[in-house]
Amino acid sequence: MKYVTSKDGTKIAYDISGSGPVLINITGASVFRNFSPVLQAVKAFSQNFTIYNYDRRGRGNSSDTKPYSTEKEIDDIEALIDAAGGKANLYGHSSGAVLALEAALKLGEKVEKVVIYDAPYVHNETGKAKYKKLTDNVLTQLSEGSNKRAMKTFLSGIGMPKFFVWLLPLSPGWKTMHTLAPTLAYDIDLTKDFPPLERFKNIRTPTLIFVGSKSPENIRTVGPQIAEVVPDAVFEEIDGQDHMVSAKVLLPKFKAFFDK
Repeated sequence: MKYVTSKDGTKIAYDISGSGPVLINITGASVFRNFSPVLQAVKAFSQNFTIYNYDRRGRGNSSDTKPYSTEKEIDDIEALIDAAGGKANLYGHSSGAVLALEAALKLGEKVEKVVIYDAPYVHNETGKAKYKKLTDNVLTQLSEGSNKRAMKTFLSGIGMPKFFVWLLPLSPGWKTMHTLAPTLAYDIDLTKDFPPLERFKNIRTPTLIFVGSKSPENIRTVGPQIAEVVPDAVFEEIDGQDHMVSAKVLLPKFKAFFDK
């Protein structure tokens, strides 16, 4: 485990594995760098890339500095890029996809290429109102210190089957997972609005945009919208994949994109 220090003094923990082009792995909500599905993805990607797998602020072995802002998370990514030699590629999953796009906007040539999967912005007014109600419930539960309840409420609200939510306390990662509940407020802040399509027109980084054919409707709607405005972006809906995409399915598509 290594650390970098972000601009506000936050310590960001990360691991390095594999060989090849540097790829910084940006995770979504409710997970950390040693979460089993994250490690499985890192293992697959490490076959062809040097993976920087990190704990976003407030998670795992990383520290945190309040108040939260998207800009601070971009500073964290920039610190990792600098540690990797000043340039890197980004892969963002779920809310991590939002951060990858924002980093491409702000960091310019420091970001060589970007791949995103299932950016979970809201897609219409009905969806926005529904997400606002979920947000209010989650934030209220967090303010009451009900972290476990907040995590379950969030995961149910974004579409995880109730059966799986019910089983979560039996899973090996639950003890750490529910302690991450306060960072749900960060992911909500990233994804509570429509995608900023006008700003995304200014992205100049080669960008590959994926959505899963079995992913939620909002994700399948906004993915093509983002691809339409990001100059020269490549879009693909991956047949048979849902929000928890298989890294083995992604890897050959990554290789084709990065070999161009």
